[in-house]
Amino acid sequence: MLQPHCVWDARAELGEGPVWSVREQALYFVDIVGQAIHRFHPESGQHASWSAPQRPGFVVPVSDGTLICGLKDGLYGFDPASGRFDCMVAVERELPGNRINDGCVDSKGRLWFGTMDDGEATPSGALYSVTRSKGRTLDVLRHDEGYVVTNGPAVSPDGTKLYHNHSPAGIIYVFDLAPDGALSNRRVFARVTDGYPDGVVVDSAGTLWVGAWNGGRVMRFAPDGTELPPIALPAVNVTKVAFGGPDLRTLYVTTARKNTPPDVLARYPQAGGLFSLRVDVPGQEPVAFPVDEMDALGDIALD
Repeated sequence: MLQPHCVWDARAELGEGPVWSVREQALYFVDIVGQAIHRFHPESGQHASWSAPQRPGFVVPVSDGTLICGLKDGLYGFDPASGRFDCMVAVERELPGNRINDGCVDSKGRLWFGTMDDGEATPSGALYSVTRSKGRTLDVLRHDEGYVVTNGPAVSPDGTKLYHNHSPAGIIYVFDLAPDGALSNRRVFARVTDGYPDGVVVDSAGTLWVGAWNGGRVMRFAPDGTELPPIALPAVNVTKVAFGGPDLRTLYVTTARKNTPPDVLARYPQAGGLFSLRVDVPGQEPVAFPVDEMDALGDIALD
């Protein structure tokens, strides 16, 4: 069995959203409850952290070296050099109980993200994309709704499938994804009964890697939905993975201490840490959000 080891005992309350920066050869992730953004540079072993003004759901690299961060109430530009956050677009301002959760950039440079009820009770969450329509104009599109807690999204290597979780229901959905970004034919890809499906990433062979909240493992599913042997982690709440390193064969795994009783933390003292292990199949080549699209984000608003 693959053996993960802790590369940073970050003790994150809710470590989430790992993403590899090709430009920096470093891994970023967030602590949602701790309101922090973290960066780990594996070659040097150095790490850095920044406080966020609100709960961060995700960060994704931008091609100019900055980041887009999904905070509670919108998309923000974040500059690690200065630590500055700039609001670019408000999201669901009419739903103050909601927040942005997980996100990703697909191979065409589209940003996908989900929203959720911060109280994890009401099905007020939705799935969105941010795309360019003509020139510098961007569209923020709502594709699906009715989620209590959203996780994912993630896209298949051929760009024809998008996976997205309704975590409390234990459901991993798959959509057909058209070249223009339209989603259709939502259907159940897999159901999880031991724990809850958290963040999703798809490797270069099309295998889904899914964090198991309250499940102590990373789940794996073949493209046809067959469940593959999992990878155990020394934490109850396993949230999401990312592929990094020069060959994209180093798997990084975020975990959380949230909702873990003291006696269980005594058995898993590195819960909330960042773990890594080597894998045979690389991840997909990470794509940074194009800078010209980021510049136009300030012109976009959601009604």
